[in-house]
Amino acid sequence: MNLLKAASTVSLLTLLSRITGLVREQLVAGFFGASGVTDAFNVAFRIPNLFRRLFAEGAFSQAFVPLLAATRARDGDEATRLLVDAVATVLAWTLLATCVAGVAGAPLLVWAMGSGLQRFDTAVALTRWMFPYIGFMSMVALAAGILNTWKHFAVPALTPVLLNLCVIGAAWWGAPWLARQGIEPIFALSAGVMLGGLLQAAVQIPALAAVGMLPRLGLAPAALGRAWHHPGVHRVLRQMGPGVLGVSVAQVSLLINTQIASHVGVGAVSWLTYADRLMEFPTALLGVAMGVVLLPQLSAARAREDGQAYSDMLDWGLRLVALLALPCALALLVFPVGLVSVLFHYGRFSAGDVAMTVLALRGYGVGLLGLVAIKVLAPAFFARQDMRTPVKIAIGVLLATQAMNALLVPWLGHAGLALSIGLGALVNAGFLLYRLLERGVYLPKPGWLGFAGRLALANAALGGALAWAAWGIDWIGLQAHWGQRAGGVALVLGGAALLYFAVLAACGLRPRHFMRRG
Repeated sequence: MNLLKAASTVSLLTLLSRITGLVREQLVAGFFGASGVTDAFNVAFRIPNLFRRLFAEGAFSQAFVPLLAATRARDGDEATRLLVDAVATVLAWTLLATCVAGVAGAPLLVWAMGSGLQRFDTAVALTRWMFPYIGFMSMVALAAGILNTWKHFAVPALTPVLLNLCVIGAAWWGAPWLARQGIEPIFALSAGVMLGGLLQAAVQIPALAAVGMLPRLGLAPAALGRAWHHPGVHRVLRQMGPGVLGVSVAQVSLLINTQIASHVGVGAVSWLTYADRLMEFPTALLGVAMGVVLLPQLSAARAREDGQAYSDMLDWGLRLVALLALPCALALLVFPVGLVSVLFHYGRFSAGDVAMTVLALRGYGVGLLGLVAIKVLAPAFFARQDMRTPVKIAIGVLLATQAMNALLVPWLGHAGLALSIGLGALVNAGFLLYRLLERGVYLPKPGWLGFAGRLALANAALGGALAWAAWGIDWIGLQAHWGQRAGGVALVLGGAALLYFAVLAACGLRPRHFMRRG
């Protein structure tokens, strides 16, 4: 398998997901602006997402995928099928209990995340409507782990588009219809989220059947008992223990930051959310795609005890991160007004909202390289079934981030929260890299110094072009000329990207240098 081709496939499909996601955010911004009701929706949506990242895409995937890859490599497909059936059965029962508890405990969850919300009761109601979303998405995470291990990356990468399309439809048609009925229009978005989760889970079924790994769920208590005694289930749970702690550190940081933002002022949660959506565009496009492709390959190399292949794949991933994440970080730092204006400056989203979102986006941009690098460095530990090292580092970063919040938030407001996250990501990535080097499991290949020099030249050219476009054009003033503003931003970004890669090509860097098979 060509790893660059696989990563490119995931990136392109993720690009489609992020484009539809940005359209979704545009509609939400246009219809609702940055207000008390959007703060309520964003907090309510973060609650099931927090649990999803904590137990499904986070700790569960980190524990399940390496075990799945190792079981398939050592014991074959039949043993792997038994593992999948047992894990899926235990997961399904656990999700049922979690969803019931989440709906019942919605007021406490909202208070823990956003006690300062202006529309607290609305957030509670929205949380109850959307909490079962975690059940759908956890089963999607299970399916994605299986399909990625079988090197079928397309369906898991494409399914988030369904959520975005459902929320777009809800905002476009559902919200106005509810308004005509005298019902709070924001509730249409919760219906869109639930429908999107259902569809994402449903499209996994034919993909899993095609590879012969559609889980056979045991719905009877006796079947649960048999699944519980499968040794793979206990191994996943043992690995999830430190994994949950590690992922929970990041989610606790998010919870604390959301709580602080809810007290900063009306709109602060929404400004951070809109900036986060923009920042997630390159993070998902680069980091998530790399992590999805690398984790099964690193796990298989570890199972074969092929240390050279393991180290070489890490080196390849880190070079791609540097090549692609640095120019994206520059764009967020130098050209944020154009990006935020063309995406969100419509309807009730004012010029003041643009300015506040730009401040947050620059804070995130500082740490973009670290945020993307973590997606490559952390799987290097998970593939070795070492959950403890990332956990220890994450706990230290959590403490450092909150110390930075204490210093920066009184001075910078909501932007201080974003900057703390950005700086914390750089620290996290730095320590992960240091531990890999210290243990000798990652040995950088020759040529990094020359590679860094080429990147410095190309990024200098890119930064200059973006700075000229940022300061030479009044992007906010073009609000009435949507086509002109959108075309201008596309031209600037496209031209800057061409300039960046032209400088790299002139320095002798070619795409073939990044071809790798796994």
